[in-house]
Amino acid sequence: MLIVFPATVLAGGIVTNTNQSASFIRMPAQDAVVGAEGTYFNPAGLSFLENGFHFSLSNQTISQSRTVKSTYPMARSKFDGDVNAPLFPTLYGVYKTGNMAYSLGVNPIGGGGSANFEEGLPSFEQRVAVLPPTLSAAGISTSQYAMDAAFDGTSLNWGIQLNASYAINQMVAFSIGVRYIIANNTYSGHLKNIMINPEHGLNPNGPGNMVSAPNFFTTLATVSTMAVDSIQPVIEGGGGDFTLNELVAAGQMDQSDADELAAGLGDNYNEDMTASDIQSAYNLNAQLMTGLASNTKDMEVDASQSGNGIVPVAGLHIRVSDQFDFAVKYEHKAAITMTNSTTIDDVGMYPDGAETPNDMPAMLSFGANYKPFQQLQLSGGFHYYFDKNADYGKTIDNEPVTNDEVMDNNFWEAAIGVEYSINPSLIISGGYLRTQTGVKEIYHSDLSHSLSTNSVGAGFKYLINPGLGVNFGVMSTMYESDTRAFNNQGIEYHEEYKRNAFTIALGIDLKI
Repeated sequence: MLIVFPATVLAGGIVTNTNQSASFIRMPAQDAVVGAEGTYFNPAGLSFLENGFHFSLSNQTISQSRTVKSTYPMARSKFDGDVNAPLFPTLYGVYKTGNMAYSLGVNPIGGGGSANFEEGLPSFEQRVAVLPPTLSAAGISTSQYAMDAAFDGTSLNWGIQLNASYAINQMVAFSIGVRYIIANNTYSGHLKNIMINPEHGLNPNGPGNMVSAPNFFTTLATVSTMAVDSIQPVIEGGGGDFTLNELVAAGQMDQSDADELAAGLGDNYNEDMTASDIQSAYNLNAQLMTGLASNTKDMEVDASQSGNGIVPVAGLHIRVSDQFDFAVKYEHKAAITMTNSTTIDDVGMYPDGAETPNDMPAMLSFGANYKPFQQLQLSGGFHYYFDKNADYGKTIDNEPVTNDEVMDNNFWEAAIGVEYSINPSLIISGGYLRTQTGVKEIYHSDLSHSLSTNSVGAGFKYLINPGLGVNFGVMSTMYESDTRAFNNQGIEYHEEYKRNAFTIALGIDLKI
């Protein structure tokens, strides 16, 4: 597990993964399956397996592209990220004896996945894009900026599940189980080497040329503080209500000093300003430049979060006939609290030791399989997630919000699938999966958003012998883009969120 790269949610709710086997990738309606992978999908149905040991081992290789577009006035409008997960394994083991079955499952049960944005995100660049208009408004004409930004985040919840299943008779079976969740998130990134091109005499590289922003602001803060101090004797001498021209004419100030004070205020200087006005302006400049120097210094984040939770799981399987199976499963909510372990947090987002709720919601699933004749099986499945009863620790503008503020409805997904036996050794399959998010527009951000999806999967199962089978599947997941409107200090803009994913899966089923 230590070498596994966490992938991203392809199927499931806001934080729950249901793409939990190679069989799912080739046919996503697995909720009434009777097989080792039923350890996750349908534990009650394990009671109808043949006596003995049953194992299922799968791996998925997942690639995903993510795009965030922003209309905020800045140098770039499009930010691309990617996810490459060569390893996304699931392991299930079952021992069936008589009417009882005991099972163990280990799988990546949840998490938003991992994403790498080599050039950062809109929320990163906005911190820098405000510099030119802010400086121009302060009388320092500035039109360009540059920076070095990057962000990488991962989220992975491992699930370790134990079940006991019992067949009451040849038609009805039930199961009880428990899943232990180990949750881990990591965040790393930086925003550094911020440059600007101020039209200012104190630009060491020449007016209009690119210069280190924190160095330039530190210089201006120092000069502004010196100007405040230099004017103080004039004010104490009774010259606070006089203009620079009047002070020069009265012999209370040298022309060169007056010219330097006027030039230092740039476009904000006018001849009617008194010495007191000029001192106040320089005092404001000193405060502004000190703040800008601090805000543009190199910043890094290197933090992780960890937590755990327990999920009771109950299932029911009804074998109506040899042709029709029906299954129900309920997973209780996992109350999870994540604790920060922070090495560097220059942005103040992840205080070391701070705790954040990160629940996994309760889920109710239904599944059915129908065989109109021996070679053909039709399957359907439905999952409903009780998101509104879970606390995801969601914040808006760094303030906690309730689920009602960011969600209209709970998340759900529905799947249909078909399997056809070409011969006793080869089964081909395909299916469709729809996921429907229930979040409001305000839920979305460049760091966290929930999108509805349409997925199509296909593949086959080949039986090498009666006790050994190989599953192979591919799935294409198309995310429906969504947008959110923002207002940042009077600037109205929109962000658009897009994703696409492709999965290849290979698995082995073994019966002893």
